[in-house]
Amino acid sequence: MRRLRQLAERTPAGRERYVDLLRALAITMVVLGHWSVTVIGRDPGGQATGHSALGDLRWAYPLTWLAQVMPVFFLVGGYANAASLTRLRARGGDAAGWLIDRSARLVRPTSTLLLVLTAVAALAWLRSIDPAQIRQVFWFATIPLWFLVAYLAAVVLTPPMYALHRRLGLAVPLVLVALVGLGDLGRLSGPEEMSYGNYLFGWLAVHQLGFAWHDARATPPPAETDAAGPSTPDRPGVRRRRLPTSRRAGLLFLAGGLGAVLLLTVLGPWPVAMLKVPDERLDNAAPPSLALLAVAAGQLGLILLLRGPAERLLHRTGPWQLVIAVNLVVLTVFLWHLAAAILLIGLLDAVGTLPTPAVDTAAWWAWRVPWLLLLSAVLAVLVAIFGPVEARSGRHRTGRRTPRGTPARSALAVAGYAAVVAALLVNSTAPQQAPEPLGTPVPALLAYLAGAGVLRLLRSGWGTRD
Repeated sequence: MRRLRQLAERTPAGRERYVDLLRALAITMVVLGHWSVTVIGRDPGGQATGHSALGDLRWAYPLTWLAQVMPVFFLVGGYANAASLTRLRARGGDAAGWLIDRSARLVRPTSTLLLVLTAVAALAWLRSIDPAQIRQVFWFATIPLWFLVAYLAAVVLTPPMYALHRRLGLAVPLVLVALVGLGDLGRLSGPEEMSYGNYLFGWLAVHQLGFAWHDARATPPPAETDAAGPSTPDRPGVRRRRLPTSRRAGLLFLAGGLGAVLLLTVLGPWPVAMLKVPDERLDNAAPPSLALLAVAAGQLGLILLLRGPAERLLHRTGPWQLVIAVNLVVLTVFLWHLAAAILLIGLLDAVGTLPTPAVDTAAWWAWRVPWLLLLSAVLAVLVAIFGPVEARSGRHRTGRRTPRGTPARSALAVAGYAAVVAALLVNSTAPQQAPEPLGTPVPALLAYLAGAGVLRLLRSGWGTRD
């Protein structure tokens, strides 16, 4: 509590506290959403299994327009990335230094998860557990890493995309939305490969809006320069760099987003649900579709409309300290929440008290409350154990002048990120029941360790010049 009080007291007056609240709420909603729709059953061999209840809860599909909060995370991620990049450049740092600093907060907690899960998988293999079963459990526990693939790619692209934003403003996300539309045509009428770029274009479009939100809050001094050249006044039209944040703009985003999503889902070809539904041919989030971007626009409108009351609340000590506490371990919470579910299911199954009621029955709904409470307790233990890794990472190099690096250092930083992203992508796309004694393909594990090792070496200061 003492540290939280100190952090709250040191909060800069101009900080956009609302961004921190949105990040905490988004991750909390992801965790509660995954836990809430989990259905536990048994396979023919008597082993406990799990799947999503959404296929049996069609009435809940419109609720996913609020429950699908990944756009919110990319929006606040764009804001935070723009803010930290401009701060580091003001201290004399460069884009490579920013990437290396960012890797401390993102890669170190992820490495902890992967190393622990790999060690557990290796022990299970030595105990003659079926490698296909090991892979299935590992796959379920690492579902959150699928999201990190897209986010880490957005982080790597932040320096050039922010420079592009400074030149072309809101025209950049509009072009990205158009590219998503072309990908949607490929998914609907072929070839489907046209849609693969949407995994990047869709999330980058929302990430760019975070840049515009940051620029709406920031007032750069006349002498400021960036990769796009000297700072210039905001332009009118689609090339403006600042996000409209008035109440009127919020209403327009909300109405426009809702109208578009109704056209695309009720009258158009896209599913109403914005989350994965078992056996559905199309998935709005994999890759992101125009319907999901319409939902993102509506969510942005709601965010702008609630901003005033939320900011007033966050200037009270108690609520702000709570937001700080969650954000200190927010990535740990996200990474470990499905591992918590696996541990609880295994524990209840081992003692013979694992309920398996059918979905949407009175017993299933009654089990939701104790289920969520027990999961929260297990996750709290995991966060207490592994959360300090993230909390310490968040203090990496804070407040220090950042030296500029050599060209080799810049190339190695990008290569390190590329290896990490590629490894996480291979893990997420590898077959769910492939016989993997270590839980993940060995080449993916080696690539990840190499990339994370390179980034760790660079964080130690290798390749800098003062």
